Amino acid sequence: MVERAYDPDDLGVTETLFTVANGYLGMRGNPAEGRDAYAHGTFVNGFHETWPIRHAEAAFGFARTGQTIVNVPDAKLMKLYVDDEPLTIGTADLEHYERSLDFRDGVLRRSLVWRTPSGKRVKVESSRMVSMTQRHLAVMTFEVTMLEGDAPIVISSQVLNRQDGKDEYHVSSQSMGEGVDPRKAASFDDRVLLPRLSYARHDRMMLGYMCANSKMTIAVGADHRLESEDEPEVILRDDEDLTKMVFRVEAREGRTVRLEKTVAYHTSRGVPVRELADRCDRTLDRAALHGVAHYHAEQRAWFDRFWSAADVEVEAADGTDVDETLATQQAIRFNLFSLAQASARADQQGVPAKGVTGSGYEGHYFWDSEIYVAPFLTYTQPHLARNLLHFRTRMLPAARHRAREMAQSGALFPWRTINGEEASAYYAAGTAQVHIDADVSYALTQYVAATGDTGFLVRDGIDVLVETSRMYVDLGFWRSNGSLSFHIHGVTGPDEYTTVVNNNLFTNVMARYNLEQAVAAVELLRAEHPVEHARLVGRLHLGDDEVEEWRRCAAGMHIPFDEGLGIHPQDDFFLDREVWDLSRTPDELRPLLLHYHPLVIYRFQVLKQADVVLALFLQGDRFTAAEKRADFEYYDPITTGDSTLSAVVQSVMAAEVGYHEVAFQYFLQSLYVDLCNLHGNTVDGLHIASTGGVWSALVFGFGGMRDRGPRLSFDPRLPDAWGRLRFAVTWRGTRVRVELTEAAISFTLDGDDAPDVEIAVAGREHVVRAGAPLVVALDGHGDRLSGHLGDEPQLGGVRSDGTRITAGVPDPISFEDPTYAEILAEEEELPAIGPHVPQS
Repeated sequence: MVERAYDPDDLGVTETLFTVANGYLGMRGNPAEGRDAYAHGTFVNGFHETWPIRHAEAAFGFARTGQTIVNVPDAKLMKLYVDDEPLTIGTADLEHYERSLDFRDGVLRRSLVWRTPSGKRVKVESSRMVSMTQRHLAVMTFEVTMLEGDAPIVISSQVLNRQDGKDEYHVSSQSMGEGVDPRKAASFDDRVLLPRLSYARHDRMMLGYMCANSKMTIAVGADHRLESEDEPEVILRDDEDLTKMVFRVEAREGRTVRLEKTVAYHTSRGVPVRELADRCDRTLDRAALHGVAHYHAEQRAWFDRFWSAADVEVEAADGTDVDETLATQQAIRFNLFSLAQASARADQQGVPAKGVTGSGYEGHYFWDSEIYVAPFLTYTQPHLARNLLHFRTRMLPAARHRAREMAQSGALFPWRTINGEEASAYYAAGTAQVHIDADVSYALTQYVAATGDTGFLVRDGIDVLVETSRMYVDLGFWRSNGSLSFHIHGVTGPDEYTTVVNNNLFTNVMARYNLEQAVAAVELLRAEHPVEHARLVGRLHLGDDEVEEWRRCAAGMHIPFDEGLGIHPQDDFFLDREVWDLSRTPDELRPLLLHYHPLVIYRFQVLKQADVVLALFLQGDRFTAAEKRADFEYYDPITTGDSTLSAVVQSVMAAEVGYHEVAFQYFLQSLYVDLCNLHGNTVDGLHIASTGGVWSALVFGFGGMRDRGPRLSFDPRLPDAWGRLRFAVTWRGTRVRVELTEAAISFTLDGDDAPDVEIAVAGREHVVRAGAPLVVALDGHGDRLSGHLGDEPQLGGVRSDGTRITAGVPDPISFEDPTYAEILAEEEELPAIGPHVPQS
């Protein structure tokens, strides 16, 4: 990814896009010189401050403690002065500028030529890398060459504690704008990082802090190595919030001054800062021993292995735009690269919604990790999937406590969290989403099935399956209405524009799967691991009657269906509402959550994101082809896509039911969510779930892969624009390479001694053997239905009771309209305002 012109208007977006990260440490793409910046940012996964949530009207069980990721001390700073004139990118006279982020080695490079106010020409080249192999290490270089003229130059390398949206010049961050956006992180009112250590001596400087409330600790150390033909002078300065190592050189024309800076970050939930500083010392000592070139080479080797497993390649079909497909290929790799940067060294932490690229969503972990990121890891980097799932199992004690607080048995995982406690202050669209339990169980069982890692299931996963099943059985109840069925009331599904409902289809379908998998896992332990089964029974007081109850609840789970419309209602009362006509909603009123009160939205059939359609994807074997098509056709026109989690799912299901052009358009929306800032908030960080969904759209959508049952199956849907699609998946320890064309799909195993792999193509079973690629001819790519995004939507219909659904748009009062007080002052009658009656 290359930027060849500096543009101050998209600073926030490019800072996010040019982040370098490894899942533990992330450094936003701010200039080394510090200015100009939209939002300076360096983030450590899980390093957070807590604060009391103040509810205007509190109630029992509301989340009490907020958690927000902390902008940790900034070690990127290397300020340059030539003839005592500072290099400031936003105002400098630049003859040349280029910045690139190389997906092959994860290194951010920048090159520029600066004509100083005195007319001298200076070449500045820098690089920045966060190591994938050394979790706590970042490596930076800064080279200054006098192209024309001699001059005194100064390089001031710093570690700076930035607080409350201020930079070192006390300029407010552009990111701290006005307006209310729940996707942004809150700012702190008080000091967060309490100084505990600071020094600068020899070639090293160090800062250490403790968070005021969470008591988490951090130490940041930086080492330096200067290369210069001209003798440098070194000045050291430090205080509790800033350490400096200033290098002064009388530079001559044609000569280069090169500074190498290695940085170590270590954090803890309670280890003393002094000990963390010792850890930084060890990291930096090791880095000094090996040198920058060693770590660059090590990084390149790491990414070579990553791309061998994770790359997805596309080729243009004959007669299509080759350049457009090449651009698509680059964008695909950006998304996959972003997944690596978000997860590679999370090392038993979660994957935040924004990774470590920004402070959006407070740095919290959501269900995004399990449903959107875990599948990519399971099939390309299974050891990382295991780390992610192990992190969830460590949250189980807190989830048990949360269930007790919510008057439930078992365990209830938090909707959003960093430390395991529930941090969602708005329960209707947050903590009511109890499908989080089933999402965790889904990712766990998907991992075990794909890897055969029953050891993880036996040791860690089984407790999660048992406790989440207990929660669902306790939450639901039996009802007799002609036949006995199991119901779950008072919950919210993935669609956050419809809240606290009865029998949300997604929740019921996923809870059923959770219960079924728990039964199967307990039976597996009883049959194949009797010792572990006995321990489980004793540890969790589990009886056969309880397991049998799970089986009955799963079999009796109520799955809503409306005979009149021939679709699955999203919940019991969803179809009682009228439809919001999105085709008549102006773009300036999108996303709806920023322009309409929640209650206005909740009164309509309108979706923030795929809900029923997501259930069709994750549990597709429980629905017929006709049901999938009918459900997709009903819900797609009323889905806003206000969530970046939606388009990828709509792409997968559009491909499956036959709307191939719609599938490709949704895929492109997902692909460019951040590259084109389609949702207007890339400044707050990348949408990591969407990047994971891009992989799912490619492999599950166009590749047609499904993982239900004892083998992988494929029923591909190649887009018209592509002549070839290649990807690899890891199944039971064997890497399977897949190549798809219009005429055939082929499978090749890595390794001469790889075991046989059973697969199915379009319902027919095959065996792939090492050294013998399997080629299966294709008789088309499923149904090919016409339709494009933006076509006139089909809204409304007749319910099973014979009533007709109407469609309309609420009419919000304009901010330019007179206020109530102004109207009263003019002694005019208050006019009727009409969001209450939709237009027919």
